[in-house]
Amino acid sequence: MTALTPTTGEEEGRESGYASARLRLLTQEARSGPPRRERLARLTDEWLAGLVRAAPRPTRLALVAVGGYGRGELSPRSDLDLLLLHDGKAATGEIAAVADRLWYPVWDLGIALDHSVRTLGEARATASDDLKAHLGLLDARHVAGDAALTAELRTELLAQWRAQAPARLPELHELARERTHRHGELPFLLEPDLKEARGGLRDATALRAVAASWVADAPRQGLEAARNTLLDVRDALHLTTGRATDRLALQDQDQVADALGVLDADTLLRQVYEAGRTIAYASDVTWREVSRVLRARGARRGLRGLLGGRAGRAAPAEHRTPLAEGVVEQDGEVGLARAARPDRDPVLPLRAAAAAAEAGLPLAPPAVAALAAQPAALPVPWPAEAREQLITLLGAGPDTVPVWEALEAGGLITRLLPDWERVRCRPQRNPVHRWTVDRHLVETAVRASALTRRVRRPDLLLVAALLHDMGKGWPGDHSVAGETIAKDMAARIGFNAADTEVLGTLVRHHLLLVETATRRDLGDPATVSLVADAVRDPLTLELLHALTEADALATGPAAWSTWRASLVADLVKRVGVSLRDGAAPEPVTEAQPTVAAERLAVEAYRTQAPVLRLRARPTETGDGADASEAAESEPVGVELTVALPDQPGVLPAVAGVLALHRLTVRSAELRGIDPTGQGQVLLLDWRVAAEYGSLPQAERLRADLVRVLDGSLDIAGRLAEREAAYRRPRRRTLSAPPPRVTVAPLGSRLATVLEVRAGDAPGLLHRIGRALEDAGVRVRSAHVSTLGANAVDAFYVTGADGAPLPPAGATELARDLERALAG
Repeated sequence: MTALTPTTGEEEGRESGYASARLRLLTQEARSGPPRRERLARLTDEWLAGLVRAAPRPTRLALVAVGGYGRGELSPRSDLDLLLLHDGKAATGEIAAVADRLWYPVWDLGIALDHSVRTLGEARATASDDLKAHLGLLDARHVAGDAALTAELRTELLAQWRAQAPARLPELHELARERTHRHGELPFLLEPDLKEARGGLRDATALRAVAASWVADAPRQGLEAARNTLLDVRDALHLTTGRATDRLALQDQDQVADALGVLDADTLLRQVYEAGRTIAYASDVTWREVSRVLRARGARRGLRGLLGGRAGRAAPAEHRTPLAEGVVEQDGEVGLARAARPDRDPVLPLRAAAAAAEAGLPLAPPAVAALAAQPAALPVPWPAEAREQLITLLGAGPDTVPVWEALEAGGLITRLLPDWERVRCRPQRNPVHRWTVDRHLVETAVRASALTRRVRRPDLLLVAALLHDMGKGWPGDHSVAGETIAKDMAARIGFNAADTEVLGTLVRHHLLLVETATRRDLGDPATVSLVADAVRDPLTLELLHALTEADALATGPAAWSTWRASLVADLVKRVGVSLRDGAAPEPVTEAQPTVAAERLAVEAYRTQAPVLRLRARPTETGDGADASEAAESEPVGVELTVALPDQPGVLPAVAGVLALHRLTVRSAELRGIDPTGQGQVLLLDWRVAAEYGSLPQAERLRADLVRVLDGSLDIAGRLAEREAAYRRPRRRTLSAPPPRVTVAPLGSRLATVLEVRAGDAPGLLHRIGRALEDAGVRVRSAHVSTLGANAVDAFYVTGADGAPLPPAGATELARDLERALAG
C-alpha cells in the first residue's frame, strides 16, 4: 500500500475553509437553482486546484471533472466524479502518491468520490469498452493541472464518440429502455426516481450525448428548464433528507415542497411530472430521428457498395403520401401538407392527430410546432368534423397515447379543451392508480376502444371515458363536480342535448356499478331499483357497463378481476331486465324519403338509368337555433343522393365507386320505393366527405356507376390495384376489436335486421355489400353511420322470396358476414 504523504497545516486549513464555505453556501442560499450549483462547483474546483498545486507533479497531469461534476451540476450530496489524467511517463508509485494527496481530503470531508487514474490511451480504451464510462468522459471539464492534456482528452473522446455513433447510439437507447423497465415512467409515479426513471436526469444526459454525436438533436423548447426543475428538486431532497437519494418518497414530499417554496406536495409533483414529460417527449422525438438517420446512412452505404461508390451523393426523392385533408405521411411521421393553413383550418390539429393515430405513426415535431404557432380557434360548439376527428383519435387504441402526448407537448390539448388544465399532470394519492389523472383518462379511452363493438354508441363511450374523472381537478365529490364539467365540455365539443345528458349521467355514476355490485345484495330488488333509477334506459346501462370495465382496467391490475367482472355483469343483467320489464324493445324504424328524393326516383324510373345529385349541406340551422340544435342538425360532409332502377348489386356498386374516388361515407340510407306505382326504384341517401382534395364531379361518379352496373368496370379489381399501387401506412389492427355482426331481435316485421359494428375503413361498405350479394340475400334497406373510427350499420335483408330469413339462416348469415369482414 502506498504510504500517505502527511497532510500539512496549510492543507488542513484549506480543507476546513472549503467545508465552511460549502456549508454556508448550502444553508444560507435561499433557493436551489443553477446559480447555487455553479457556485458549489466553482468552490469545489478552487479547493481541488489548491490540492493539485500542493501535490508533487512528476509528469504532465491534469485533474478532470467528469459526469455530473463535469457538467457543473453538483447537488449537496452528489458524488465527485474525478479523473487524474497523466502522460504515462512517471513511475506508478509517483502517480499513486499524487492521487492519494487528492482523494484522501475528499474522503475526510465525507464526500462520496468516484475516481480513476488513467493515461490518454487508457481513457480511450475504457471509453471503447464501457459505454457508461464514455458518457461520463463526454462531459470532461478541466479543473487543474495541464489544460492542454484535458483538451487533448476531450478532442480524442469526442472524435471517438462520433466515429462509433452508429454502434453506440442503439446501445444507449437500449440502456434507456432497460431503465424504463426497472424504474418506470417519472411523469406517472407517486414516488419517482428523479434520475433513473423515464423522463429523468439520466435521459437528459443521454440527449446531450446524442447531440454530441452530431447524428440528431433534441427539441430544445423547455428542455433546459425541465432539467433544472429536476435538479432543483434533487437539491432540496438532499438537504431535507441528509441523504444522497434520487427517489422522491411520499414522506419527504411536503418538506421538499416547503424547501422550494412550493404550495404543497401535489403542486411539487405536478412540476416534476411536467418536467419529466418534457424530457420524455424530447427523448422519443430524438430517438426516432436517430433511428431514421442511421437507417438512411446504412441505405446509402449499401447503395454505394452496389454501385461502386457512385451513389449516395444526391438526396433521395421526397415521398409524401396524403392521409387526410392537409395531412401527409413522410419518412415514417405525420406532417402537414405544403398547402395546409393552420391559421385558417381550425380542425387541422384534430384531423392530423386522428390520421396519425389511425396510421399508427407519430406526429412530426415540426407539424406540432406549426399547429401550435398558428392556431385557428375552433368555434363553440365544435363543427361536426372536429367532433368526428376527436372520436377517431380516441378510438385508435394504444396508438392514441403518443399522439396525445405530442399534442400535450405543443400545448394543443388545453387550447382545444380548456378544462383539461385542471387535471393535467395531477397526481392521484391512491396507490391503486398507475397514472396521473389526465393520463388515466386517456388510458381509459384506450381501453374503451377495445369495447366499442359491445355498444350502440361507441362515440359516447369514448368521450365518457375521456371525461369521467374531470371532477378530480375540483373540490368535493369528483363524480358530482364531474357531471357539470362533462356536460359543459360535451356541449362545447358539439353533442346535442340528449347526448350531453347521457354523458353527464355516465360521468356522475361511473363508479355506481362496481360499488353496488361489490357492496350490495344483488338479489335485493332495492339494489336493482337503485341502479335502474340512476341510469333510466338500456343504452345508458350498456354504456355504463363498458365504461366501468374500461375505467377499472386503466386504473391498474388491482382494480379489476374475474370476480368483479362477474358481479358487475350479473348486476347489469338484472337491471337490464328491470328496465325492459313490461315494454318490448323499440323496433328499428325506416325513415321516409324527402320530396326531393322522390323526384329523383321518378326521374330514374322514367329514364331507367341512375340519377345523382351531389350538394353541400347547410352548416347552421338559422338565426333562432340554439347550440344544441345546431350540433344535432349539423352534418359531416356533403349529401349525395342516388336513384336507380332496382337491380342486383346496387349497394356494393355504389359503395365501390365512392371508395374508388376516395370518398368516406359518414352516413347512408338505402331503401326501395315505388314513386309511380308502376315499378320499384332504389333510393340511396349518402353523406360523404373527401379523404383529401376536392370532391369529384357528380357526372364522373354517375359514369363510373353505370360502367360498374353493366360490367365494363371491375370495381373490385380497381380497388385492389389502387391498394397495391398506392403506398399508405396501414393502421395497426392488433389492438382494434374484431368486427361484430348480430341479428337485431324484433327489428322488423318485414325483414331480418343485421347490425354490423366494425372499424371504418376505405371500401368497408363495398365489402359488406358484396358479402350480402354473394349470400344470395336481398338488401331491402340499409342505415349506415360512422362514429369516429367505428361503423355502426343496420341492414334490412330478405330472402329471394322477399320474406325475413328464418332464425337459423339469419344467425348463419351473421356469422358468415363477421368472418368475411375479419378476413
